[in-house]
Amino acid sequence: MLTNRSELRTAKRVVVKVGSSSISGENAGQLGALVAALAQVHQRGTQVILVSSGAIATGLPLLGMTSKPEDLATSQALAAVGQSRLIARYQQVLEQFGIIAGQVLLTADDLAGSETSANAKSAMERLLELRVLPIVNENDTVATAEIRFGDNDQLAAQVAALVHADALVLLSDVDSLYTAPPTLPEAVRVATVEFSDALESIQIGPSASNVGTGGAATKVAAAKFANAAGIPVLLTATPNVAAALDGADIGTWFEAKS
Repeated sequence: MLTNRSELRTAKRVVVKVGSSSISGENAGQLGALVAALAQVHQRGTQVILVSSGAIATGLPLLGMTSKPEDLATSQALAAVGQSRLIARYQQVLEQFGIIAGQVLLTADDLAGSETSANAKSAMERLLELRVLPIVNENDTVATAEIRFGDNDQLAAQVAALVHADALVLLSDVDSLYTAPPTLPEAVRVATVEFSDALESIQIGPSASNVGTGGAATKVAAAKFANAAGIPVLLTATPNVAAALDGADIGTWFEAKS
């Protein structure tokens, strides 16, 4: 088990999660840098699984929309249009590094059942053996409110637990967890969160993005889920991904249960 962020460079298997707001709209240019960082880690022998949101956000401008719709059918249609374009964007950049992407779409039901979760694990294990970089997303085209993960932070935590990853890296618009919303002057960076820390003294808010579903609260919940499965978590900003995977002293490190 990794005991601190500096050991991330030695990890054999890492799950990295990126949100919609980090790779769409005005931040669409960050996708190339994200892929380059993952490719560098992949090329040094680490197995990498990317959990990427962004299907609906990618579909929005293609269908002339500016914000997420409230009705399920339109959201599903946007996901159907956007997912294929999103995976194509990833593959286009990955080809520059000689890496093949493999698309894995999951629903909460897939990971809830013993047989379906075993099948999902087997598929991802084989992709990793073949040196393919799996790109996982919720299957928003068929998911409904009753069977959704709720956000891809939780999906990433469950995938990390499923494949027994050495670490989970949650990428955000904010570089760390803070004691209060980072726009407030009294906010202080939380460098490390011990497994037993309930974080009762920290003000945790929802997402401020009009395309994402998560926020600090969902990331903390996902980190705690992964920690309980014995997986440490690093939370940091998307532009910091290369430094994070190289073990730099950045972000917030959530210690796993021993």
